[in-house]
Amino acid sequence: MIYLQLFISYLKIGFFGFGGGYAMLSLIHNEVVLQNAWLTNEEFTNIVAISQMTPGPIAINSATYVGYTVAGFWGSVVATMSVCLPALTLMILITKFFLRLKDNLYMKSTIAFMRPVVMGMILSGAMLLLFPSTQEGASFIDGWSWALFGVALIASLKKVNPIMLIVLSALAGIAIYYLPTLSPLTN
Repeated sequence: MIYLQLFISYLKIGFFGFGGGYAMLSLIHNEVVLQNAWLTNEEFTNIVAISQMTPGPIAINSATYVGYTVAGFWGSVVATMSVCLPALTLMILITKFFLRLKDNLYMKSTIAFMRPVVMGMILSGAMLLLFPSTQEGASFIDGWSWALFGVALIASLKKVNPIMLIVLSALAGIAIYYLPTLSPLTN
């Protein structure tokens, strides 16, 4: 039964998740946290962070993780395949018919209509990440978060070398987490 639930949930995510990973975040959150309670809000935020560090799209990484957490190896296979199935099917059909329909007025109108919808879905995903765990109690948007955001913003505007920025960010994160006087977790 759990395999069927995973299949249906991630099939819905795959069908309605236009616009890529960030646009799918609110759909994934709805299915995984709100509808089926497979993860908490905090676990969901963590899986999004982990998905950013691993290669591959967020939807596939989350499907693999949630499937494995809920139903082991075969759960991860079912969830991953079901999230990929709609895109694979759609791409086969589009490839077959796109050359004939690329100048079609209805096709152009549909694509133009989808742009603001995708932007709304991306904004919804951003809002989920902005307030990651407020329902469970603690919120991690504190002074250190704002300071790191400011440094990252200035560094991106000043065109700082990305490798140096990654190394410095890692060192800052380690210092904030492990030094008791700096850590927001010890307050």
